[in-house]
Amino acid sequence: MTTPTARDTVLGRIRDALALAPTPGTGIPRAYRTGRALPDDERLTLLTDRLVDYKAQVHPCTADRTAEVVAEVLREHGARRIGVPAGLDEQWLGSYDGEVQRDSADIPAAGLDSLDGVVTASAVSCAETGTIFLDGSADQGRRALSLVPDLHVCVVDLSSVVAGVPEAVARLVPERPTTLISGPSATSDIELERVEGVHGPRTLAVVIRTDV
Repeated sequence: MTTPTARDTVLGRIRDALALAPTPGTGIPRAYRTGRALPDDERLTLLTDRLVDYKAQVHPCTADRTAEVVAEVLREHGARRIGVPAGLDEQWLGSYDGEVQRDSADIPAAGLDSLDGVVTASAVSCAETGTIFLDGSADQGRRALSLVPDLHVCVVDLSSVVAGVPEAVARLVPERPTTLISGPSATSDIELERVEGVHGPRTLAVVIRTDV
């Protein structure tokens, strides 16, 4: 017969105590602020301020100029071959004359490294924190697509921009994979020098459609 160790004895006593102790009901407080709203111009100004502070590039435009602005951004960064989610609106690429690769699960993540950039839509954005949420929908694609290429052009509709985090979370579907983006990927090295592009795109360009 194996002699129990001190660890076995301690854990056994804990299990016995838990079995005998009553289980108290645990309530989760939900008293945080919800339902805040800001006018369109204030949400646009606040989100832009936060994104610029995070060193993202912001390009406001009307919906009818989406393709033009997306193409201008891609040309500015020399992106000749880009990846897009399978469900991205084709009209957004109407002015782009480079090569477009529609993404699929059959393409390994390592294969995305050969792309110059990626264009996606977005689910919701939080003006207060400057955070863009992607939820894996057909026009946003899998997480690897938005993380591997060095340039991410993300299209945001102003109607999907909310004031704070509770308002943003309320618009998300909990069962969907959610990616939160606050500026280009960045971290600090041992000397606290900012290093970009370590865990995701080095450049984030946000096209905000102000009338949608």
